[in-house]
Amino acid sequence: MGGLGAALADLVLPRTCAGCGVPGPALCRRCAALLGAPREATPRRLPPGMPPTVAAGAYAGPVRPAVAAFKEHGRAELAGPLGAALALAVGVHAVLLPGRPVLLVPLPPTRAALRARGRDCVRELAAAAADDLRAAGVPAGCVRLLTRTGRVRDSAGLSVAQRRANLAGTFAVRPVRLPTGAVLVVVDDVVTSGATLTEAAAALAATRPDGDTPVLAAVVAATPRPGPRPVRAAPPGCFPDGSPRASRESR
Repeated sequence: MGGLGAALADLVLPRTCAGCGVPGPALCRRCAALLGAPREATPRRLPPGMPPTVAAGAYAGPVRPAVAAFKEHGRAELAGPLGAALALAVGVHAVLLPGRPVLLVPLPPTRAALRARGRDCVRELAAAAADDLRAAGVPAGCVRLLTRTGRVRDSAGLSVAQRRANLAGTFAVRPVRLPTGAVLVVVDDVVTSGATLTEAAAALAATRPDGDTPVLAAVVAATPRPGPRPVRAAPPGCFPDGSPRASRESR
């Protein structure tokens, strides 16, 4: 939607923050700040083989309704601020591996989710994040490497081991030629148990040459766990004004 269209939409349907409900941008500065402290995502029962995962913030407080508004209630404009948060999380990996191309690999939706929402929400976030990273000088792209190969049952009530078994063989890797030395970062909106990220990363790792960079992961938010370990964010200058969020809030 162009600038005039967005302005007309605001007159008919005034915007409110998806996190706290105050009038204004899609995600106000106070709520966006909750996604500005990248941390290592460590589920309570860490699945064996889970890739190193960075979350931009905790899946709690106003972040929960903001993510729900984007995924379940059609607020596609939240791809901007949530994608900026995802870029911040991916940026932690990029800083540790400077100069190498970074490819964001979105987790593909299930058929049921795609039918219900009518859009690939994680891919939208990944594309927005890649745009922010490129604007910050990071050689980044978004590539659809993963496809779903089977159906899984509802994971509610399953243990970590049962979740992993339920997901076994779920993902296949597309035969796509990748840039030499590319860093693969599996991305999703939220991580809870880590089982899905682990299975996706395992599928990608099986196609990587021996000795290549391990598959990494990044998410917008992680379910809070006791004693999360903060990680060093990208240094000043890596993103405009120290964070990609400012540019997104103004859109």
